[in-house]
Amino acid sequence: MRWKKKTPPDRLAVTQLAKELEVDELITYLLVQRGISSFEDARRFFRPSLNDLHDPFSMKDMDRAVERIENAVARGERILVYGDYDVDGTTSVALMSSYLRSFYSEVDTYIPDRYSEGYGISYQGIDYASDNGISLVIALDCGIKAVDKIAYASTKGIDFVVCDHHRPGTELPPAVAVLDPKRQDCNYPYDELCGCGVGFKLIQALASRKGQTIESMIPYLDLVATAIGADIVPITGENRVLAHFGLKQINHSPRPGIKALIHSLEKKQLNITDVVFVIAPRINAAGRIKHGLHAVELLTETDTEQAKTFAAEIEQFNQDRKQLDRNITEEALQQILEQGEENRHTTVVYHENWHKGVIGIVASRLTETYYRPTLVFTKTGDKLAASARSVKGFDVYNALEQCSEYIEQFGGHKYAAGLTLLPEQYENFKQQFETVVSQTISPELLIPEISVDMQISLGDINPKFYRILKQFAPFGPGNPAPVFLTENLKDTGYGKPVGENGKHLKVSVRQGNSDIFGGVGFNLGDKYSLVKGGKSFDAVYSIDENHWNGSVSLQLKLYDIK
Repeated sequence: MRWKKKTPPDRLAVTQLAKELEVDELITYLLVQRGISSFEDARRFFRPSLNDLHDPFSMKDMDRAVERIENAVARGERILVYGDYDVDGTTSVALMSSYLRSFYSEVDTYIPDRYSEGYGISYQGIDYASDNGISLVIALDCGIKAVDKIAYASTKGIDFVVCDHHRPGTELPPAVAVLDPKRQDCNYPYDELCGCGVGFKLIQALASRKGQTIESMIPYLDLVATAIGADIVPITGENRVLAHFGLKQINHSPRPGIKALIHSLEKKQLNITDVVFVIAPRINAAGRIKHGLHAVELLTETDTEQAKTFAAEIEQFNQDRKQLDRNITEEALQQILEQGEENRHTTVVYHENWHKGVIGIVASRLTETYYRPTLVFTKTGDKLAASARSVKGFDVYNALEQCSEYIEQFGGHKYAAGLTLLPEQYENFKQQFETVVSQTISPELLIPEISVDMQISLGDINPKFYRILKQFAPFGPGNPAPVFLTENLKDTGYGKPVGENGKHLKVSVRQGNSDIFGGVGFNLGDKYSLVKGGKSFDAVYSIDENHWNGSVSLQLKLYDIK
């Protein structure tokens, strides 16, 4: 790994804030680094409040969206809540449909089939609405680029309200209302909401017109927090408030579906990482293996026993997904070796029988292994479909644009994208993609980077310091867990490789005469030679708690050692 130290914050600002908050300068160093330089900033950071949420009517078209929905309810129209098949889409549909059904019965839900319809608004979905007498569709986490499809819907007398968070194209869809904080003409103060977050702003607006308080909306925030974690949006500003209260809801009073998903976990307090690695993959598995509507059923179910049944089905989908993921990853790694492609700037692999629902996960696994822009292709109908993943600092979407002559269609963003092409263009595309990446990527981007917040001594670590650090959570993009560098560490003789085939590293370290700290480094077992025999080494790590035999101690979560 490349260790990259973040730019030190302004020393005067650090000292001044330490006086205002009456805390150690190590804490205010980290705060100022995160853009928190006043007492009021710190209050909002450490004590998120629902009062800090923005007025939903400051979002462009919100008044039009609310008026259209209110008219539909008044006239007894049938409303279709439409969303994508991933976590953000299914939680959005669960959020919107369960809120509307709390006072109105003519509400239906629709999730497109991943394989027969693909991402976003589909003609099939619009025909379903038409066939079922639906005159208003609320589209969530999709629709911002569905210009032709929404125009087609209007010929059938169907209106659309679009709630999306993706970047718009040059033309907005001809919907009654387009809620998207990334619209250039939208002055909403925060543009990093996920799709479920935009949906929440809409129900917040609807609720305010009915005289409901923001506190009455808290039961919906377990869904919003799940979407924020899964969609990897920045956990800053409004997202931080929504995630904070959403996690409280997950931990204290989750809806039956989420409760059923997490009932077997031993942890008493779930954090955003648990949401990302425990709840989100299971919700996603429904759309990958079977159909996204299974996830919506689970998330909207009010009967505890029925929720347990749905959760057991989804758990099975997740087990199937894991097995597919493992098998395809092994086959892809073998293919790379057989084709002698370990030294390329890109990874592009293909097999016609690979399951389309897991190729994105496999692309992520291959990126972790070889750390370079990666595409995994499979056959779908008479075309090839791929998921693309990139490395930090490299825009894979731009690279795909430069290969567009070989591509049928593509979409996505800087670090993840999807595309289709004709089978006869596969080799041409593969060569062009390698050429584009090799000419535009800087060599250092092919080495994983770890960003270091600050250098500290082991003597700086104590329970009080960690207690305040914990309050920096929820962590995520825009607010990562602090990473520290400490030099001249020595193992006290208890260090050893652990786990299957000695894959991980366990150490017991001190710095000079400091207290001894345990440490664990996942996938660092091969670095044991750097610590054995009392050798001096440097480490980058975060601090967490080790729970063992009823006792709790602070430990170092090692990311790399040198």
